[in-house]
Amino acid sequence: MEESRLFSAEELAQIREDLDREGKKLVFTNGCFDLLHVGHTRYLSDAARLGDFLAIGVNSDASVRSLKGPLRPINMENDRAEVLCSLRSVSAACIFGEPRATNLIRAIKPHIYVKGGDYTVDSLDLDERAALDEVGAEVKILPLAPARSTSLTLKRLQGGPTRIPRRPIRLGVLGSGTGSNFQAILDAIDNQRLHAKVELVLSDMPDADILKIAKRHGIPASHVDPGENPSRLADHAQEEIRGRLLVAGVDLVILAGFMRVIKSPIISVFKNRILNIHPSLLPRHRGRAAWKQALDAGDKEAGATVHHVIEAIDAGEIVSQQAVPVLEDDTPETLLERIHTVEHVILPSAIAEVGYALLATEEAESSKL
Repeated sequence: MEESRLFSAEELAQIREDLDREGKKLVFTNGCFDLLHVGHTRYLSDAARLGDFLAIGVNSDASVRSLKGPLRPINMENDRAEVLCSLRSVSAACIFGEPRATNLIRAIKPHIYVKGGDYTVDSLDLDERAALDEVGAEVKILPLAPARSTSLTLKRLQGGPTRIPRRPIRLGVLGSGTGSNFQAILDAIDNQRLHAKVELVLSDMPDADILKIAKRHGIPASHVDPGENPSRLADHAQEEIRGRLLVAGVDLVILAGFMRVIKSPIISVFKNRILNIHPSLLPRHRGRAAWKQALDAGDKEAGATVHHVIEAIDAGEIVSQQAVPVLEDDTPETLLERIHTVEHVILPSAIAEVGYALLATEEAESSKL
């Protein structure tokens, strides 16, 4: 690797000062970059276009292990830095030892800080966010390439089905409220970040906004009488929902703010094909008002989790999870608003991950016939 492209924090700080005097901008991003794929290269190309010099903070091997577990990194820090520096979009790399880039941000004072679309401004690490505010960096969130990630690449290497399927994933959506997560699914489909089609929307609330959104988009939508129990579906409601989902031929059932507990026969018929979005970092704070539970417990982080649905409440296998820092002046309302922002990011991605694998398996089985 060209030595001139691997810099210390002090050297990058000097470059930043030189650029500033010339009226130019230093763009900075950071990460493990453990297994470079096209999602990374597109992201870095987009980041480079935001300024004049793109610097990459590369997590050291020790910090990757602390973030990702003992089996990571796959490639060593100097190799990862060398591969990054071979890209035309990358001006320089700097290896840093801490799990977070807080000290590196304070040292180099980037003009622009960039993260991928699996983050939001509000879900950035609290210390990193404070450092960015201190140095006056502008934060930019860039969209991610659909179905390209390190985790999916690793599954592919391990023989798992991960490619985008030939047909869209057929979704059945259950919701009780405003439908913001449902709208996020529709947006992801429209933006071609999710290869799916919503076949049916059902709600236990006759005036739920989610039904109105569905009808505006020409999607079949119905109210199902849930019975008298305010937290659980009556047996007749379970049977009706099961039947409607089967008739619609859905591949995945998505609980998008559905406020009643489902059980078999829905769970048994759609085993491993029901996903729920829950406003906490499971396994902490199961059940209702999980964000309030996090505040009452004095947690420093809250967040959102997408998980498979099983008979036990909020106990199924976790598919995706993202943290949201709890701020000192947070109220239940402000914390929930930031959690919702994260939910809208991770739910479509989780649907893609589970749905693509499901349909790829189906296609592989069909090819054997």
